[in-house]
Amino acid sequence: MLVHPTIERLHALGLSAMADAFVELQNTRDAAELSREDWLGLLLDREATHRENRKLTRRLRAARLRQAAVVEDVDFRAPRGLDRGLFLQLATCQWIRDRQHLALVGPTGIGKSWIACALGHKACREGFSVLYKRTPRLFADLAQARGEGRLPRLMAALERTRLLILDDWGPEPFNAEQRRDLLEIVDDRYDRGSLLITSQLPVGRWHEVIGDPTLADAILDRIIHAAHRIEFKGESLRRRGAVKKAEPA
Repeated sequence: MLVHPTIERLHALGLSAMADAFVELQNTRDAAELSREDWLGLLLDREATHRENRKLTRRLRAARLRQAAVVEDVDFRAPRGLDRGLFLQLATCQWIRDRQHLALVGPTGIGKSWIACALGHKACREGFSVLYKRTPRLFADLAQARGEGRLPRLMAALERTRLLILDDWGPEPFNAEQRRDLLEIVDDRYDRGSLLITSQLPVGRWHEVIGDPTLADAILDRIIHAAHRIEFKGESLRRRGAVKKAEPA
């Protein structure tokens, strides 16, 4: 068999991982005992894995997660009231498939942002598009896009994102422009995508943060009725020194 032309043809077809696997099999002593079906299966598996890894890398880059967190490193021993069963259920990402929302509420330093990023990372691994934004930064980006005439394009990009993470919701009240932008974002995501919101404020105070009662009712009605909640309690884990290095709260 002409090996080198085959490898060149695989590279020419964009099947570089398959070409590398082909070379490895050629140099493996036990490969001669494999059937043609097994050879083909190994080559296809290598190419498929390579392509999935590249897609995951692109999704993670686009997500811009604030922290390198993974669900496998969550510390359930930390004294903050995190229910293992509920978290493991959320880690399946079924709530994202069902286009539901999630609110992580609790005091500063309790690990809300870290856990949000861990769930965002898992969503990327499950094939969902993700975008992390601190809420003040999102509003600043929207204001800049409006001034530059890019607002419709930015809003369309947010709408296409399957999981939008809004970190640090509140405590500063939203202004009129921010309320309108938020309503449009939430309305665009209704039954289309999921929100993950972290906040130091209990959900009962979100209404006053939004400000305008009518818009607050419209926004929260679209979020809360389809939202899971995790309410953390306790002291800052940073102060207690209770969070291991894998989970820096």
